[in-house]
Amino acid sequence: MALLDPTNWRSLRGGAAEAVEPATGEVLGGFTLAAAVDVERATVAAAGAQRAWARAPYAERAAVLRRAGDLIRVHEPEIGEWIIREGGSIRGKADFETRTAAEECYEAAALAHRPLGQVLPSATPRLSYTTRVPAGVVGVISPFNAPLVLAVRSVAPALALGNAVVLKPDPRTAVCGGHVLAAVFAEAGLPEGLLHVLPGGADVGRALVEDPRVRVVSFTGSTAAGRGVGELAARHLKRAHLELGGNSAFLVLEDADLDAAMSTAAWASFFHQGQVCMTAGRHLVHASLYDEYVERLAAKADSLSVGDPYREQVHLGPVIDRGRLERIHELVRSSAAAGVRVAAGGRHRDLFYRPTVLADAGAGYGADSVGASAAYGEEVFGPVAPVRAFHTLDEAVALAGDSDYGLALGIVTRDTARALDLADRIPTGLLHINDQTVNDEPLAPFGGLADSGTGSRFGGDANLDAFTETRWTTVRATPAAYPF
Repeated sequence: MALLDPTNWRSLRGGAAEAVEPATGEVLGGFTLAAAVDVERATVAAAGAQRAWARAPYAERAAVLRRAGDLIRVHEPEIGEWIIREGGSIRGKADFETRTAAEECYEAAALAHRPLGQVLPSATPRLSYTTRVPAGVVGVISPFNAPLVLAVRSVAPALALGNAVVLKPDPRTAVCGGHVLAAVFAEAGLPEGLLHVLPGGADVGRALVEDPRVRVVSFTGSTAAGRGVGELAARHLKRAHLELGGNSAFLVLEDADLDAAMSTAAWASFFHQGQVCMTAGRHLVHASLYDEYVERLAAKADSLSVGDPYREQVHLGPVIDRGRLERIHELVRSSAAAGVRVAAGGRHRDLFYRPTVLADAGAGYGADSVGASAAYGEEVFGPVAPVRAFHTLDEAVALAGDSDYGLALGIVTRDTARALDLADRIPTGLLHINDQTVNDEPLAPFGGLADSGTGSRFGGDANLDAFTETRWTTVRATPAAYPF
């Protein structure tokens, strides 16, 4: 499968670009970026192809999605290598992405033969019913951190439900987050014109949201960028599904088994170098366990290996680029300057940032303070675990809820009933008891509250709501009579 086949982008006008391996700086291949002017051509072609696709038998659409899933599995070694090298992922994370991407295609295939609507009662002698109809052209803007999964989870269901898609992947992962899907769906037999891949910058994203042929925008990325997408979409009267950032709380209650919790805690903050929206950004630990927890989490962090995931067996790879590294390190340095203790990490070699534990990280942060610990109050998007103690459950609830974000929540305890009761007091889109915050499954609805996004989408009925419109239809045997 030719992932860098120039026919995939030969007409794009954004200029030459290179796929770069962050671990080494090696150039893996060249491609062409999209420019804003490419969006109109793509959406015109997509709108033209979509009408026939929407009328195609559901079994035809489902078959394409199943073949796409099969092809991802067949080409898993090649696709996984791109995720490792272009995205800086360790092999286990790349394997997770390819498996999940295939499952997303299979689940999307099942959407194609879901019931289309409901028959409604009517006060007049007529047939009254609703049907789901495709939205039309769907714009997908996806990020670098889980490039394949975070693109396909919108692309696959949108296509299965009869839409065309224009995908703008992050140019840092243009191959494994974009051209992989172009190649897979072309080989799977998707008719021409239904999927366009336009790797590009903010200008391309803006043009995609503004284009009148795009009726739904599916965006995954930072809260700051998501605000702009949402505002622009609202101005143009179109739906925007926003899956944004997070600063998720990981609560450790006084009855927690620390032997069992350490693996969970480390994974929550250090998986994929912390470059995950669900990452635990605040470890809130009962005061009776706090000192031991910090000591053990710091020891765990120090034991983890960091290096080139393609050439070494490591726990963490590189962060995506120099800008991300500098942002992570600045948040750690400013927190340390404010008096936070760096219990582990806090240093880097090139783009390899050591897993970092910050003790007493919430000191000076809260509604009546100046927010001294930047790494505690903000989304770091790096391998950093800020830890703060609490004394009572009421305090834990207050601390966990003291955030502009509302994506995920993890609670570790031997008393699951108490955890469920506690969670009812903390607004969050995702809840995991005796598990960490970084969880995802193709069948599960996914989304956050407040600054973390516009609620659950993806998975089952959430996909139906995201990528179709509901039409009300009535049918009478003879024309209706009215007073005039």
